[in-house]
Amino acid sequence: MPKRHLAMQPLYQQVKEHILTNIESGRWTTSARVPSENELVREFGVSRMTANRALRELQDEGVLVRIAGVGSFVANRQAHTHPLEIHDIADEIRARGHVHRAEVVALERVRAVATLAQDFGAAPRTELFYSAIVHYESDVPILLEDRHVLPRIAADYLKLDFTRVTPYEYLMQVAPLQAAEHLLRAVMPDERTRKLLKMKRHEPCLLMIRRTWTAGVIASVARLHYPGCRYEMSGRVQPRGSSHA
Repeated sequence: MPKRHLAMQPLYQQVKEHILTNIESGRWTTSARVPSENELVREFGVSRMTANRALRELQDEGVLVRIAGVGSFVANRQAHTHPLEIHDIADEIRARGHVHRAEVVALERVRAVATLAQDFGAAPRTELFYSAIVHYESDVPILLEDRHVLPRIAADYLKLDFTRVTPYEYLMQVAPLQAAEHLLRAVMPDERTRKLLKMKRHEPCLLMIRRTWTAGVIASVARLHYPGCRYEMSGRVQPRGSSHA
């Protein structure tokens, strides 16, 4: 494991890195108790506020589970994402301290069948760009991204090296997001999906169908398959007008 340059980081980040290093090394496994605020204060010579911030941020990032009056414990770090937000999968993986890798399965021009044309609000056999990419987290496949894109919105799509840049990153540059629609289902994957994601037989997956708009038109339709045993959807929504921070 690369040595972390703790001295160059803020104190709360040093505490976070200490905890992450012990988790990533396997010293602290799932459900293991981590040092309390008081123990971190004594060990690092930091303020209670600093120790609390480190633990709180690790909880928000899904690394720890904190139980009032009991302590903080290593969470089951199953990959997760917010079901109503759009993020770059590569950024999500790196934020968990892991390595992102992409494998391009297909990158080509296609003609829209009737149902896909309907998704785009276009005529059948309209030309679209299509990509199929498997995203890996530390060499474990966690997402199959099947995406169709409107050519006039992203003219250079087929020229991109999607092992170096994600479709999200490129599309956010050339087709700024105006609106998005999500449909989430639990499904049994077909044989192709199962093999690409290295899933066991009879293992379900989460399917998110996402349509995005830019400049008043549907720019992209993506079918995102996540292995059910390796991914979860979670998020917090604050009602409008709420005064809670």
